[in-house]
Amino acid sequence: MRVWKLKEEKTCEEYRCIVGDKVEEAKWKGLGVNDHWQQMKGIMMETGQDIYGMTKRQCRHEETWWNEEVAEAVREKKIKYGKWKKENTKESRMEYKKSRQNAI
Repeated sequence: MRVWKLKEEKTCEEYRCIVGDKVEEAKWKGLGVNDHWQQMKGIMMETGQDIYGMTKRQCRHEETWWNEEVAEAVREKKIKYGKWKKENTKESRMEYKKSRQNAI
């Protein structure tokens, strides 16, 4: 959904009014907590689709925090863990634990 449209004052006010009207019209008596939530969720989702619509594609934010420095650190850890697991000696365990403590 185009939820960023709610930043626009006019759209936000329209959404708030319509959701409020639908909540007042809804029949809430005799519903359990889960049913109550599902009905409320349905009201909000349906109203949102009607007012500001759906996006045509997936999220446009493809930027990630993962960079080459992080990838290199992960590779080093995998190599050290593999070595430790293969050798499984007291010295290799101590070396692995020491490298983990230095990373923290």
